[in-house]
Amino acid sequence: MTVDYREIKRRRKELMAHMEPDSIAILAAATPKTRNNDADYPYRQSSDFFYLTGFTEQDAVLALIPGRKQGETVLFCQEKDKLKELWNGVLMGPQQASEELLIDDAFPISDVNDILPGLIEGRERVYYSMGKDPQFDQQVMDWVNVVRSHKRQGIHPPGEFLVLDHLLHEQRLVKSSKEIKLMEKAAKISARAHKRAMKFCKPGVYEYQLEAELLHEFYRNGSRFPAYNSIVAAGENACILHYDTNNQIIKEGDLVLIDAGCEYGHYASDITRTFPASGTFSAEQRAIYDIVLKANLAAIDAVKPGVAYDEPHNVSVKTITAGLIRLGLIEGPLSQAMKKEAYRDFYMHRVGHWLGMDVHDVGDYRIDGNWRLLEPGMVTTIEPGIYIAPDNRKVARKWRGIGIRIEDDVLVTRTGNKVLSRDVPKDADEIEALMAGKH
Repeated sequence: MTVDYREIKRRRKELMAHMEPDSIAILAAATPKTRNNDADYPYRQSSDFFYLTGFTEQDAVLALIPGRKQGETVLFCQEKDKLKELWNGVLMGPQQASEELLIDDAFPISDVNDILPGLIEGRERVYYSMGKDPQFDQQVMDWVNVVRSHKRQGIHPPGEFLVLDHLLHEQRLVKSSKEIKLMEKAAKISARAHKRAMKFCKPGVYEYQLEAELLHEFYRNGSRFPAYNSIVAAGENACILHYDTNNQIIKEGDLVLIDAGCEYGHYASDITRTFPASGTFSAEQRAIYDIVLKANLAAIDAVKPGVAYDEPHNVSVKTITAGLIRLGLIEGPLSQAMKKEAYRDFYMHRVGHWLGMDVHDVGDYRIDGNWRLLEPGMVTTIEPGIYIAPDNRKVARKWRGIGIRIEDDVLVTRTGNKVLSRDVPKDADEIEALMAGKH
């Protein structure tokens, strides 16, 4: 997988075109996170920073200065250092970074405190992501205060601070064709992983063994990380929405809910499937499953340009409520049950979220208080579910402990939608056939 630095350069140009006159934007690379003592979690670059640079190293700062004659983009990064590289791997260094990343200027990160205040001088406005990293907040203020300290010398300090997130995240919300290809690749790898787990599953194995099958398929296909903590929930565990302990034995008669997706090229997939451990749904499991599948398909069908973001959710609520009434799990009529939100005992989350570089991706869901309209290039998950708590005494015992979710990754196209996760079977008969070795 190669990074398209030309496209990334166009992203910087587009962002700067939307910035206010006489402004500067400053972004910092992600900081390493300690796992225990002197061991860190695997380093993953900030999505915003990677989106605008394609740079994967820590200890870096990017400045965007629209209209600057000497160069509009300036990167500060680690210098080449043989000893450091011996321990931690090869560093790109400022010269190679400037050439490879198509950056106008690059300097050692050790010089950032000397150079960056000069870049801020004369700028009326400073854009940065306020409040996310107190240490970086303080660093930005230190740079600005250096400029202010020279005010008597006629140097003009900025008078306004603006949140960068809105401009940048609106840009990230609509994906380019190359971004979509990466997301399709992530979804295809994840689809193979889900099918592998289904085929491997049988009563007597542990949840973590299914997780191992997922991770094996991710890694062997070029994905270095899952996009989020995988959920492998058997039996009653499937009624815990964010269950990720994954340490219980899978029993005969259990349903297994797997919510897992890989990250490929910094882009996430997010897929959920629910299947019977024994290979065959019971009558009660199949009845609930078919309702959730119907809601999934109806909500996907509602994803198209010009539709309000909440419409797929409303469609899923109506479908699930009608299904629960039909089974006698809640009382009708439909309009009254929906008005009372009777479904919320069984379906307590929204139908989806934006998907992109982050699994819960950036971008506003509402504009001026109204649900935004879907546009081509947006990607959303569609993930209706029904969860019948094991202690829910309002329903017959045969229904208790059933938890089912079906989640797909859906791209908004010019004419409708495209399901990126379409390679994972979700029809109940197809799942049973796959687990029986017929596919």
